[in-house]
Amino acid sequence: MDLSQKKCVPCEGGEIPLDEESAKELKKLIDPNWELEAKKINREFVFKNFAEAVGFINKVAEIAESEGHHPDINLHSYKKVKIDLSTHAIGGLSGNDFILAAKIDKLV
Repeated sequence: MDLSQKKCVPCEGGEIPLDEESAKELKKLIDPNWELEAKKINREFVFKNFAEAVGFINKVAEIAESEGHHPDINLHSYKKVKIDLSTHAIGGLSGNDFILAAKIDKLV
């Protein structure tokens, strides 16, 4: 299953976050560099320089806005970008987090 071909669905809350087993199954469908934590997945990307890192952030922002699902993005050490994905409305992980991760993976 190619998660990058799926579309994020609006989440207004009231849903139950994914359980650990379901999250582990979906994690198999994205790049193995994503780390699974209790309520989020995250990955760090390293670029040649600041300009490349900012360019990547802008591309991630475009995808996130088009999907209506927004990650936490941290630019640090001038060329490293850490992305945290979780579904804020439910306080944990949803399928949207893995769909957005798969779409971000296509950028690199």
